[in-house]
Amino acid sequence: MKFELSDRVKDLPPYLFAQMDQLKQAALQKGVDVIDLGIGDPQDPTPDFIVEALHKASKKTHNHRYPSYVGMLSFREAVAKFYERKDVKLDPQKEVLALIGSKEGIANIPLAFVNPGDVVLVPSPGYPVFSSSTLFSGGRQVTMPLLEKNGFLPDLSKISQDDAHRAKLMFLNYPNNPTSATAPLEFYKEVIEFAKKYNIIVCHDAAYAEIYCDKRPVSFLEVPHAKEVGVEFGSLSKTYNMTGWRLGWVVGNENVVHGLGKIKTNIDSGAFQAIQEAGIAALLSDQKCVEDIRRVYKNKREMAVQLLEEAGFQVTPSEATFYVWFKKPQNFKTSGEFVTHVLDKTGVVITPGNGFGEWGEGYLRISLTAPQERIKEAVTRLATLL
Repeated sequence: MKFELSDRVKDLPPYLFAQMDQLKQAALQKGVDVIDLGIGDPQDPTPDFIVEALHKASKKTHNHRYPSYVGMLSFREAVAKFYERKDVKLDPQKEVLALIGSKEGIANIPLAFVNPGDVVLVPSPGYPVFSSSTLFSGGRQVTMPLLEKNGFLPDLSKISQDDAHRAKLMFLNYPNNPTSATAPLEFYKEVIEFAKKYNIIVCHDAAYAEIYCDKRPVSFLEVPHAKEVGVEFGSLSKTYNMTGWRLGWVVGNENVVHGLGKIKTNIDSGAFQAIQEAGIAALLSDQKCVEDIRRVYKNKREMAVQLLEEAGFQVTPSEATFYVWFKKPQNFKTSGEFVTHVLDKTGVVITPGNGFGEWGEGYLRISLTAPQERIKEAVTRLATLL
């Protein structure tokens, strides 16, 4: 028997990294020495003290039962204390919600606030889940182009009055994936005024907030009145090399946090409490491990950018995330064409910019999560193509 997919699944574009993995597996089966600089998945281990905290917590019998839907209060208190370092005050009981990774929260929040036909403002290029979650909710995506000439910030003045009045959510993400851009304080002030004017919920994805070179990026919630209009999503994945652990949070506006919580109580049963205890250990630590992780990425970035520029690639300057965003060679029509050529000729997996939306066309992204010597080898192989 053959069963027909729902319209929402039929309309869903293939997930970028699933496609990239298929190409990678095909190359591996041919015996190619593949170097994967595609997905942003840290290959360095989670710090030992966090693993030890999980080990101890996993032996506690009460952690083997259903967890709290909203997250352990002790975990939410740890998130609130983490934000105190940014001079952001949060009520852990009302303004903090534990997530099974920030991706889960981003995917579910339109279900809480978007009715069929409502507008969702989505950046392009941007994290693909912004678009897919809009589709699942029945919302209508209105793209906000992120242009290099604007520092990869959306130009809010280009959003039509009609779309602004119909908008329920605006997704933002800084430090930005894939462009690595950061957002200044003045931009967030503009966003807050815009959101107030049109009654829009701002959903800021801050998964890369702790991955930067020298100057710490501004948190959306650091800006006065931010909690009046929105929330910020955070994650332990990138900060502590914990991508597989699936633990994050949403913080900010009490009503928005509560609305997402209502969706979650009907969809999942919360995060494993032993992992939450490990998350507490991470968040309340002295953060030296994070400083060490940042130092590693800074060294990798400097090396990769130097080699790419020496090879003739035009690299976009950046100070955050663990990605490098650069332009495709002019003799290739599309980013996808160049990516396929690179894998075929060099065995290196990189990501096409148009996989993050139409305004990513013409660009390429590499991840700095592989070991430094493998990154050096990969970029050296790329140089041979020019």
